[in-house]
Amino acid sequence: MNIAVFASGNGSDLQAIMDACANGRLAANVCCVISNNSNAFALERARSAGIPTYHISTRTAPDPGAEMINTLRHHHTGLVFLAGYLKKLPSAVTKAYPTYNIHPALLPKFGGKGMYGIHVHTAVLAAGETETGITIHRVSDEYDTGAIVAQCTVPVLPGDTPDLLAARVLTQEHVFIVDVLEKILCEISSG
Repeated sequence: MNIAVFASGNGSDLQAIMDACANGRLAANVCCVISNNSNAFALERARSAGIPTYHISTRTAPDPGAEMINTLRHHHTGLVFLAGYLKKLPSAVTKAYPTYNIHPALLPKFGGKGMYGIHVHTAVLAAGETETGITIHRVSDEYDTGAIVAQCTVPVLPGDTPDLLAARVLTQEHVFIVDVLEKILCEISSG
């Protein structure tokens, strides 16, 4: 199956997906990578792997949703995965494709607009949580409110800083994203 990955930053989750496709763990192919950020290192990761990349934003397209749909159709996309994509996805995309997101907390806690990256981990620590985790969910029209597909927990340790917690969660994300994508792909292919 062709997976289109949307990413706005470093792209380490994208790298985990690309590696799992390359080594046969995932019966899929990353067909393209789309970013709202022309400087996202995720785009460089994809280019280095020979994967087509696209910078689609309100600055590059009068109707980013239509441009995204055209790009996804062109690449015969079967599934869309948001791996650190920081913009609200146009509903045209979520209506046309099964669309999933990875979030670095146990939703519904610590989700919503502005809750991404270090902001999430700072909020987890400020709330005095003893555990956090990762959520993979379907994408809906509101930030982080779609049906939860899978979650895993990550301990919050004494002395954690937002950066230490972020690093621990990210290490687990790279494993969890592949495990859950494998299950999603099996469900889609058998359904």
